[in-house]
Amino acid sequence: MSRRLETASNIWLTGASSGIGEALAKQLATHGHRLIVTGRRKEALDALVNQHPEQMLAAPADTTSKSDLEALKDSLGHFGDLDMAILNAGTCEYLEIAEYDSRVIEANMITNVVGTARSLDIVLPALRATRAKGKPATLVIVSSSAWWFPFGRAEGYGASKAALTYFAHALRADLAAEGIDVVVVSPGFVKTPLTDRNDFPMPFIISSEDAAHRIVKGLEKGKTEIAFPRRFTWLLKALGALPQGLVDRMAASMARNNHS
Repeated sequence: MSRRLETASNIWLTGASSGIGEALAKQLATHGHRLIVTGRRKEALDALVNQHPEQMLAAPADTTSKSDLEALKDSLGHFGDLDMAILNAGTCEYLEIAEYDSRVIEANMITNVVGTARSLDIVLPALRATRAKGKPATLVIVSSSAWWFPFGRAEGYGASKAALTYFAHALRADLAAEGIDVVVVSPGFVKTPLTDRNDFPMPFIISSEDAAHRIVKGLEKGKTEIAFPRRFTWLLKALGALPQGLVDRMAASMARNNHS
């Protein structure tokens, strides 16, 4: 089935209360789509919905909570059959190696990987019901390009995004027979409340609005992989393809410079 984002699609979007998710919700609504928007902060979701009251429904939840997700399950059918799910909820916590704490790794894994996996508990049946009616159904997982190169302090974040991308690609293989398409989004640096906390240079950083525009365009074109901005993602892929010894030396040098 086509992965093209059809006119007036019904979409569930997580992580919608700020950053890329908020910008994406606004742009999708402007394009005529209907959205069930999920995030932890009810006030932010309500403010978002108030801008497009006929096209959005607020369904606040913590995606790491099975009970929260179960409580909003019926909301996925608010506008009719669910055509697409965009699982965008995530976090980024950095590890200070001198004060190593495995809880930093766990926090990234729980939100980015487990939260996404638990979201499938409720959304996969909805997408299967849509496919059973002969309609396209698409699952979009927002990962990151960060894991393509071993950045210092990013042990937890990078590992979680590597796991998330593998998870998405394996789902793509398993769901192909059912005709459910899986799209992976791999952004570079995007200006959001999360990246506002970063204390290091962020090359080729783009706005949340620009990121949302690129995602929408990629979905409309039926892409299975949406990575941006190209200069940054191509650079990371090229660096990651170098001999491992060289990659290790470059990463260690960058880490030393960052610590100093």
